[in-house]
Amino acid sequence: MEFTPLPDEERRIADHKLFDAHRPELMAIKHRAHETCRRFNAMDEYDPERQPLLKTILGGYDESVYFQGPVQFNYGTHTFIGEKFFANFNLLVMDDGVIKIGNRVMIGPNVSLLATNHPLIAEERLAITYPDGHTSMWEFSQGITIEDEVWIAANVSVLDGVRIGRGAVIGAGSVVTRDIPAGWLAFGTPARPIRQITEQDSRRDLL
Repeated sequence: MEFTPLPDEERRIADHKLFDAHRPELMAIKHRAHETCRRFNAMDEYDPERQPLLKTILGGYDESVYFQGPVQFNYGTHTFIGEKFFANFNLLVMDDGVIKIGNRVMIGPNVSLLATNHPLIAEERLAITYPDGHTSMWEFSQGITIEDEVWIAANVSVLDGVRIGRGAVIGAGSVVTRDIPAGWLAFGTPARPIRQITEQDSRRDLL
């Protein structure tokens, strides 16, 4: 396939179209995110300049967000986070598409948010050829939405196109491949809703 310059790769991402992640404008955004994460990860966790540094690459955020680190964003600018967000160690955010995270969301250690995808057919996946003979790969993304008050436990992967409903809990080690309804406990590979969370789950007795 002959390479034809696209008018706006960012617009194609937002419209859930195929896009070329090797376009210079996208490479520049990713490089800035990668370098910012590298600097953040090398800083002392009590350094007052640490959290503000990471916020400079996000698409939108509340001042109360907190990242334990280390953390890795691919773009940063495609991620939007609400208030009182907390992420534990080793958060990976492949925000090739848009990732929207609501208020009071908790994320455990070693979680991956993977808003990225490629065509399954090889001829489509490897269809971009540059004049110098370099071959790139088409990508696309439906994005990820995590609603308010969700808890994602340790070692969870959330795949592209998923919406996790308000107050849902994702059990440790799960791979989330489809939407999870609000207020449900879900776990497994692939994750499936197990049961609704009720007052019987209260731990007020531990106060």
